[in-house]
Amino acid sequence: MHKNFVWVAMLLAGFTACDVRTKDKIADDSKVTADTNGLNAETALTTSVLLIDTTFNFGKVTDGEMVEFSYRFKNTGTNPLVISNAVASCGCTVPEKPEAPVKPGETGYIKVKFNSEGRVGQTHKTVTVTSNANPPFPELLLTGEVTAKNK
Repeated sequence: MHKNFVWVAMLLAGFTACDVRTKDKIADDSKVTADTNGLNAETALTTSVLLIDTTFNFGKVTDGEMVEFSYRFKNTGTNPLVISNAVASCGCTVPEKPEAPVKPGETGYIKVKFNSEGRVGQTHKTVTVTSNANPPFPELLLTGEVTAKNK
């Protein structure tokens, strides 16, 4: 009985140690992906940004149609704007961020593609942007209505 307990304890300890290493690897990978041309949004000098578009209402589309829109913003600060991440609230919405820093005075774009398939009804999707802007980017909003296909 005592030997079985020791073996179970050793197995649990082994699984826990493996789990910790997996979490460490994930944390390390996030640091690598946040780095853009040697600049990291968390360590880069802050800059300011003016959002030209924060909301897009695509109106009505038929189930299965793709919607694309590019949200515009301008770097109004004195340092390069580094966008390290853009994440949508749903897998049906895919944002594309600029890979290179946006220089002071330049306009940049975050392109968003929305797949309406299976999304009949009112739609309200958000995109969260992580950057070195201060104050931070507000959430970008995509709204509209998806109607059923005529049979």
